[in-house]
Amino acid sequence: MSSRVSPYPLRQWIWRAFVQSSLIPLVLVECVLIAVYMLSNSAIREAQMGYLRENALSQLSTSVDRERQVIESRLRGVQVQVELLRDATLQALQDKDFKPDALELNRYRTTPEGIYYSQALKNRAASFYSNLTPLAQQDHEKVLRLAQIDPLLRSIHAANPTVAAAYFNTWDSYNRIYPSIDTLAQYPRDFDMTKFNFYYKADAEHNPQRKTVWTDIYLDPAGQGWVMSAIAPVYRGDFLEGVAGLDVTVSELIEEVSDLIVPWNGYSVLIGPQNTIMVLPKAGEQDFGLEELTEASYSGAVSAEVLKPKRFSLTGRKDMQSLLAAMEQGDSSVTETYLNGRKQLVAWSEVKQTGWKLLLVVDEVNIFRETNRIASHYQSIGYLMIVGLLLFYLLFFGWMWLRSKRLSALLIDPIDAIVGMLRQLGGGQYKLQAVHSEINELESISTAVLQTAEQLQASEIKRQEAQGILQLVLESTTESLWEVDRQMLTIRVSERFRKRFGLPAQMVTFTDFNQRLHPNDVERLRHLRERFSQSDQEHFEAEYRYADAQGNYVWLLSRGKVLERDEQGHATRIAGTYVDVTRLKLAQEELRSATLEAQSASQAKSRFLSSMSHELRTPLNAIQGFAQLIELDTQGKPGRQQEADYAQEIVNASRHLTSLVDDILDLSSIESRTQQLRMEAVDVSALLHGCAELLQPEARRRELNIDVDINKDVSLYVFADVRRARQVLLNFLSNAIKYNAPPGSIRLGYEVRSDSVRLWVCDSGDGLSEEQVKQLFEPFQRLGRESSNIPGTGIGLVLCRELAHLMGGEIGVTSELGQGSCFWIDLQSAGKPSERQDDGSLAQQIPLVLCVDNNLAMAQLANDVLQGLANVRGASSAQQALTALDEELPDLLLLDLDLPTPGEGLKLLGSIHGNPAFTGLPIIVISGQSDEHLFAQARVLGARACMAKPVELKTLRRLLLSSLHLVNQAARL
Repeated sequence: MSSRVSPYPLRQWIWRAFVQSSLIPLVLVECVLIAVYMLSNSAIREAQMGYLRENALSQLSTSVDRERQVIESRLRGVQVQVELLRDATLQALQDKDFKPDALELNRYRTTPEGIYYSQALKNRAASFYSNLTPLAQQDHEKVLRLAQIDPLLRSIHAANPTVAAAYFNTWDSYNRIYPSIDTLAQYPRDFDMTKFNFYYKADAEHNPQRKTVWTDIYLDPAGQGWVMSAIAPVYRGDFLEGVAGLDVTVSELIEEVSDLIVPWNGYSVLIGPQNTIMVLPKAGEQDFGLEELTEASYSGAVSAEVLKPKRFSLTGRKDMQSLLAAMEQGDSSVTETYLNGRKQLVAWSEVKQTGWKLLLVVDEVNIFRETNRIASHYQSIGYLMIVGLLLFYLLFFGWMWLRSKRLSALLIDPIDAIVGMLRQLGGGQYKLQAVHSEINELESISTAVLQTAEQLQASEIKRQEAQGILQLVLESTTESLWEVDRQMLTIRVSERFRKRFGLPAQMVTFTDFNQRLHPNDVERLRHLRERFSQSDQEHFEAEYRYADAQGNYVWLLSRGKVLERDEQGHATRIAGTYVDVTRLKLAQEELRSATLEAQSASQAKSRFLSSMSHELRTPLNAIQGFAQLIELDTQGKPGRQQEADYAQEIVNASRHLTSLVDDILDLSSIESRTQQLRMEAVDVSALLHGCAELLQPEARRRELNIDVDINKDVSLYVFADVRRARQVLLNFLSNAIKYNAPPGSIRLGYEVRSDSVRLWVCDSGDGLSEEQVKQLFEPFQRLGRESSNIPGTGIGLVLCRELAHLMGGEIGVTSELGQGSCFWIDLQSAGKPSERQDDGSLAQQIPLVLCVDNNLAMAQLANDVLQGLANVRGASSAQQALTALDEELPDLLLLDLDLPTPGEGLKLLGSIHGNPAFTGLPIIVISGQSDEHLFAQARVLGARACMAKPVELKTLRRLLLSSLHLVNQAARL
């Protein structure tokens, strides 16, 4: 999409037309001419500077080589003198026949600290024997023999002005130096000569060739300031007697280096082997940011070697790295570098005797000064030409601006009038005044605006009529229009909706809107909104209950469509309608009630099945109980394995019959509407994970895998009886396991729908055909698997359907042959419960159990179970039970509600509950009817636990022992 050009006034447009058509071409031509002049001037200057640069490089290279030779010649002179001093010193040390004069003998003194020194005397060298060498070990004869070298020391000092001092230092810290100084005041008492560079630089470790060497610059202990020394070792055989040396002060070197002839007002710098500045003339101090050290002040004697400070080293300076890198590549060359922010040419050459480098530094400005002056003169001429052109064009532009102003005045007034007409038209005024102009095009525009106004007026009348019709249609077919902005988290509704449902404004936040939602619909609607905003669906639909201004809930059907999406594809604006579907919901509920009433015809059948199943439970209870006793009695005993196998077969058969009877009783109780449900908010995550954990061992045994497609932290609830909802899901899971083959998979999950929450179980089994799906929910229908080895009664799914209807839900299945099946149950959503209560009770440890049963079979089972742990007494009627209770209060009452007279068991339970003498008596009831309503009545009358026949022997044993608190005692037995 092309970007929109910003508009500008007509006068500015005319002015820009003049500038673009005439002024800009003229300016371009002049600019090109001036640019050619400036570029040619620059090219000439660059050519001259290139020539001068090459010439400067050549002259600098020649000059640095010449000056290096001068320095080398002077250093050779100093080295020759040092070598003469070395030879004379060795000769003096070997001349044991030398006799000093009286003056020499009388000027030596010894201090109490053990220092042997000489008094200062003109034309004589000063002596100092450090007390580092004990007085008894000092060689005073050596000191007197060395007096022979005083004339030579005096001659060297007088002949060479660069030599500040001449000296000889011995291995045992004796020093002889000329000119004479006050050694006691200058030197420390324990002065160790061998620790200073003017000694150890010449020893065998540092100078194995025994040649003359030069030291780094150091602070002279003799008070000469910053000096460097030429030193030569004095050997007698392989023994180093000492070091002869000549000191050259830095000030003398500075004068020497400063006197070197450097072209273009440059200066020279002397660099040591470790890249330390040895000599820096005054002219170079500002460029290198250093001040040369030429003097030193002493407070007492110098006791340690003091070399030139680290700041004089070029190695650690970043601005010198390029120069150092270039110097490492050759003995001599020329390079460019920046010193003190200016470009400098630096030439260097290495002094062979010492490894020093002589640097000649020249500022490039001095080399190109004359060339730059001429180029600047011609550049000034070019600037004057530019200024002249600017003045000319300023005058020319002013004249053109006046011309454009006069021309624009002829157009602005009629155009402003036409703009005013258009603004009136935009404001809804359709009766306009015509604008007249001398320009034909402007007159035509005015006429077109008038015609547009007439057409818009006619269209507005038709639009208002259509809007009235549309509003009438909307009010008769919908409750309201709505629009959601998910970025602002707001929803806008019509005024009619706001008044009916008592909202504070037409635009409210999600929080305010959700406050009037039914609590059982809040979580389901939130899940629907989140899923829709993150999907690519275009249409939204949901049903929920909403409280009106009087607090009465009505059912609303909300349908909408996406208007806008963000960059991630999420819906940001959705609009739609609300429809009141309360009457439709009531009609559906009435239809459900009518359907249930139509099933009352089957109640006779249900009563018959219930009665028959009840009669079957009593003998099944005895069969299963005694078979389990036989199984327990024969287990592990030799010779009785066949009896144990027979007992196991009897138990398995009785359990199958019990399961069939339970299903029949459940079905008959549901059909007769005697089933009592405890409806509450059930956690979907806990329900699904709990069912999966119950059947996980069976699935693993069959090499199947169960996956739950839901996070345990999901907060979503349905309104159901938790026991019956679990029964439905376990039936789905059991079928998925039975009719699956390894390695198969089973998945559990949920789906939030517009009006409910769907819980589903999907498997990877053989699947069902369409014909089989139609027959699936018929009683005793096993779809041709009646003769297979897969156990089942064929009424499980029928029972699940009836339970789902009782909980206000629906079940169904989707299946494809060869691809597996997916069974589901839809339940109404519920809000999160505020609290939960857990029932529990305590029982005391007691030894007497009273068992009330009409045929005493239960008493026999209880006696066998509690053998050795408690006494069991039997009673076959209510009267016998009351008599036994009066005689002795038992610690536990085991009551069979199926006594000969109908209702006799509950009446007995009521009598016990109403008698204060029996308060706290633990009671366990057993019944042939698996009726939750009956068990609920029993619990109200004091029953602690309820069991349906036939009872599991292990379950009965555990329940009795836990009620009597005999679990630990049973474990010991």
